[in-house]
Amino acid sequence: MTYVVVDNCIACKYTDCVEVCPVDCFYEGENMLVIHPDECIDCGVCEPECPAEAIKPDTEPGMEEWVEFNRKWSEAWPNTTTKQDPLPEAEKYDGVANKLNEMFSEAPGQGD
Repeated sequence: MTYVVVDNCIACKYTDCVEVCPVDCFYEGENMLVIHPDECIDCGVCEPECPAEAIKPDTEPGMEEWVEFNRKWSEAWPNTTTKQDPLPEAEKYDGVANKLNEMFSEAPGQGD
């Protein structure tokens, strides 16, 4: 099992999860984070830290596509290990539907 970041992170990018990860398996895009599924040790400490509830275990239904999404982008984006401020309009976009199709950016993040 692994944990993955899902679309509710898009346009929010809270980084509370990054700070608690014991293996530094988070990677940063321009407007979201992902978890490298091969680096995640399934400790679960990140899941309750996410204010947007955007971190899910891969055992939930429909998570297969998110495992591959997280794998793809964690191999393209820089690793991040330091908590940063969320995106300016994070609260506004928390819970908005269809963010993957309408708001996702492939650009790498700024790093830490």
